[in-house]
Parts: sequence; structure tokens; C-alpha cells
Amino acid sequence: MLVTLETTLATKTARPDWLRAPAPVGPKYRDLRSLVTGLDLHTVCESAACPNIGECWNRGTATFMILGNVCTRRCGFCAVQKGAPLDVDYDEPRRVAQAVSQMGLRYAVITSVNRDDRKDGGAELFALTIEAIRQRVPGCKVEVLVPDFQGRREAMEIVMTARPDVLNHNTETVPRLYRQVRLGARYERSLEMLAYAKALSPATPVKSGLMLGLGETMDEVRGVMRDLHAHSVDILTLGQYLRPSPKHLPIVRYVAPSEFAGLRDEGMAMGFAHVEAGPLVRSSYHAAESLSTSQQPESRTSPV
Repeated sequence: MLVTLETTLATKTARPDWLRAPAPVGPKYRDLRSLVTGLDLHTVCESAACPNIGECWNRGTATFMILGNVCTRRCGFCAVQKGAPLDVDYDEPRRVAQAVSQMGLRYAVITSVNRDDRKDGGAELFALTIEAIRQRVPGCKVEVLVPDFQGRREAMEIVMTARPDVLNHNTETVPRLYRQVRLGARYERSLEMLAYAKALSPATPVKSGLMLGLGETMDEVRGVMRDLHAHSVDILTLGQYLRPSPKHLPIVRYVAPSEFAGLRDEGMAMGFAHVEAGPLVRSSYHAAESLSTSQQPESRTSPV
């Protein structure tokens, strides 16, 4: 059944008791926040209001967001600030690498806002950041979560030439809901960019993810999973959409942990190397473990 925007906006659901995340408190959390602030860096953990910030920061991990904290697109699900983009800060890669070093990371995750104002979509800064981390922290693996670069293949070539350890680009939702959820994006374009990344570097794991609870059907989710596998995606993440504020798209329903577990099993049966599925799963959640288990014969069961 078609879920229209009007139907979506009218839907109200109660948050279930099992959907709880650790509070953002504790000495490690405070130390990391001080480090990020002191180096004038942004994290998607803060800018996108990630529910896992308490858990991840107290584990000493974070996802750095380069190219400023103002996005050129107005996606209906995202808490990141929208508006005129900031000037590109070419010292930012050095500061990200410094933070990675001071945190003692062996696996760093880098993402960005959409920068449709730039011909390369920000690909140059991704490459420079990968290179800076490799120089400052030899042996540290780097996962990049990139935008679609408006389908520009030369931008993906810039990123893949820098040899990230994982290339991630999120599909986010099912094709029918793109006009509501991912304004300015195209489903087919995202699939094409994922496949092109794999073609450029067949040995590099390619990753993508979906949010559930925006009005999609389970059959639609399975259809996207099949499309992603057919376009050479190795690692899949599935999580619950959580509304950042009353101005954002509301939650149509909460997907039960048992449903996520079932989708994980189906994804593994489809041939994905690893599926991370659960209500609080996000694209960079347990990213290092996802890469590690995707390279083993059997993957572990993902946490709720």
C-alpha cells in the first residue's frame, strides 16, 4: 500500500521500552568531547544526534565529519544543519589525523556533509584525510562514508585512489520513499556509485545501510537488500530510524529486534559477507568488528 507524506505525518507511535541507549556521560565521553572541541572538529555523532554517542564515546570511538557541519541537501530524516556551505578547511585532515593519534585508534571512520557546491563533492578532502591518517598513524584502517557525489565517477575515483579500507555509501531507504526521505538523491545513482567503487577496487569491502520505520514494507526492504547485493555490496547495516526533532519525518513504526534478526539471517543467506542489524545499529556502529567478521567464514550475531 502506498504510504503518502500526509499519512506518514499523521502517524504517531509510542517508543518501546526495549529501545534505550546509554546516556552520554562519563570521563571518557568528557575527554573525547574536549579533544574534538579543542581541535575544532565535527563528528556525525553530535551533528546527527546519534543515539549511540554515549556507548561509542565511552569506548573511545567516534565518526569524524569533514567539510564542515552544514549540508547542502535537506533530507527529511537528518539532524545535520542545512544551509550555505562553509569554506573548505584544508588543515582539517591534519587535525583529524591528530585526533585519531591522540585517541589511539586502529580503525577510523570518516564521513562528511553533502557538498553539492563543489565539483568533486568533497572527494579531495576525503583523499587528503585518508592520507593524513596513514602518515600520522601507520597501520590504522580507515573507513569512509561518502555522499553520492551527484553520480560523478571521477569523484569516486579520487576517493578510491586513496585506498580506503572500507567504502561506505548509505542507500538509507526504499525507492518509493526517496522523495520524502532523500531529497536530491536518486536510488539508482546510489546503486551505480556503489558498484563503481567495487569495480575500481575489487578487494575493498563496499558497505551500505538502511533505516527502517519510515513507512517501507518488509518486501521493499528485501528488494533493496537484493539490489545492494547485486551491485557488489559486501557489508550491510540495518537500523531503526529515530526522529531527531518534531521538524523531521516522524516514525511510522518501531521494528522489533526479532524482525531485525530475521533480516540479518536473510541477508546472510543472500550472500552478504556481514550484516549488522538491530534497532540502534547505525552505519558506523561496530564498524571495525563488521570489517573483521566480514573477512571470516562466519559472521557473529549482531547486537540489539
